[in-house]
Amino acid sequence: MTEVWTTPYARGPVDAVVTLPGSKSITARALVLAALADGPSRLVRPLRARDTDLMAAGLRALGAGITEDGADLLVAPGPLRGPAEVDAGLAGTVLRFLPPVAALATGPVHLDGDARLRDRPNAGLIDGLRQLGVEVDDGGRGRAPFTVHGTGAVRGGPVTVDASESSQVVSGLLLAAARFTGGIDLTLTRGVPSLSHVEMTVRTLGEHGVAVQATGRGWRVSPGPVAALDRVIEPDLSNAAPFLAAALVTGGRVTVRDWPTDTTQPGAQLDRLLTEMGADVARTAEGLQVTGGPRIAPLTADLGAVGELTPVLAALCALADGSSRLTGIAHLRGHETDRLQALDEVLTAVGARVEQLPDGLVITPGPRRPARLDSYADHRMVMTAAVLGLAVEGVEAADPGAVGKTLPDFPDRWAGMLGQAVRP
Repeated sequence: MTEVWTTPYARGPVDAVVTLPGSKSITARALVLAALADGPSRLVRPLRARDTDLMAAGLRALGAGITEDGADLLVAPGPLRGPAEVDAGLAGTVLRFLPPVAALATGPVHLDGDARLRDRPNAGLIDGLRQLGVEVDDGGRGRAPFTVHGTGAVRGGPVTVDASESSQVVSGLLLAAARFTGGIDLTLTRGVPSLSHVEMTVRTLGEHGVAVQATGRGWRVSPGPVAALDRVIEPDLSNAAPFLAAALVTGGRVTVRDWPTDTTQPGAQLDRLLTEMGADVARTAEGLQVTGGPRIAPLTADLGAVGELTPVLAALCALADGSSRLTGIAHLRGHETDRLQALDEVLTAVGARVEQLPDGLVITPGPRRPARLDSYADHRMVMTAAVLGLAVEGVEAADPGAVGKTLPDFPDRWAGMLGQAVRP
């Protein structure tokens, strides 16, 4: 039987200070580069959730030594080898970051995952690997399941890819490229969504001593060693979104501790976006503080660079005092679920009127009503339901365990923010 969570209703302004675990995106990149490095590394305060656990398990299957030391992870590179089986679950990072690593292994590496993973587009990455001389058996689908037949080396060199469906295609190729014989000279055929995630990859590579150059048509990575690096993982700013949104919904105040002053995480844009929606945003000694006002203003924004923030922002739009227009997010149809369709269904269920655009949504608030909302096995949709439930008494979220992907104890953290008892 599917678990159902009755999301907490806020009967007054929230006033909370929240501490969040490490960034999923940075943890995933740090794990891959540590496994490819020239010595052992320590990751301090990495995210421990389903996506990052699957990434660690996949790298172990390929030969890396990854062990726990308290809350830290110790990574010791090892000879990459197959045969190996990689379970990507529903993680786009595993789906797109590990195949280029698998190409460096000796032997076949088979990748599969949850049923929905087989719907997630991956033709751009598979085509790019083939251009680099890697044999990939995908049955012509351009999606999982597929097998990478590693030979222990990848020749590298020029490659032209279509990464319009996911920036992870670019990041996956760049992360492993320094270990390719000729590095990589990557050219894009179309634009890239969530470009800040590519910028995160480029910065992280540079911190590991890898030479990366933007070319105007893509990026060039020079071949060479990947330096081992002990890294402290900064908090996950995308997971901060629902907590900060709670300040707007309740007219209260929420501070997220340890907000970085310089980051490539898309969540860094929350200060600007929430300000546009009527919040007062300030940096304090504790972190980023968001204070809600008497209204939630509608939002008109191109979210192409910060698509993962869309579900929570869409929930705020459904509670605003006017119509909002969110664009630049056609690629969200290929995420854990078709997020535009899922948001249409969820927001309509609680009373909003939603129009789907080719690349976005128009959201007009309406009379609010309680509803049981599907999570679509998508962690962000559970968080969307939680934000809506603050203002709409009687909202239920089916399968709240989907948050295990990035923040397993989200319901308890949410209740704690509201000063309520955690679930038994």
